[in-house]
Amino acid sequence: MVVVKGRRIHNPDIKPMTNMNKADYNQNHNSTSINHFYEKLLLLKDMMNTETAKKMAMHRQAVMEDFLEEFMAEWVGEKRYVGSKIL
Repeated sequence: MVVVKGRRIHNPDIKPMTNMNKADYNQNHNSTSINHFYEKLLLLKDMMNTETAKKMAMHRQAVMEDFLEEFMAEWVGEKRYVGSKIL
């Protein structure tokens, strides 16, 4: 298990909490960095107001979703990388 600044990167036993208000979110100290994507970052796209912000958010959403897909594949041992080559 890897811990960065007191937060685990991922623990499949700790599920993301959804529908939190700000106070609940701020008290959610047992979550993981990966859960943060589901608890906050992936929700930002729908909060954008301008067309420019919406376009930027769509791109960033896709990047985050790609990252999560790759991370989970590596987590379960489906992919292994050395440098930029897939083994």
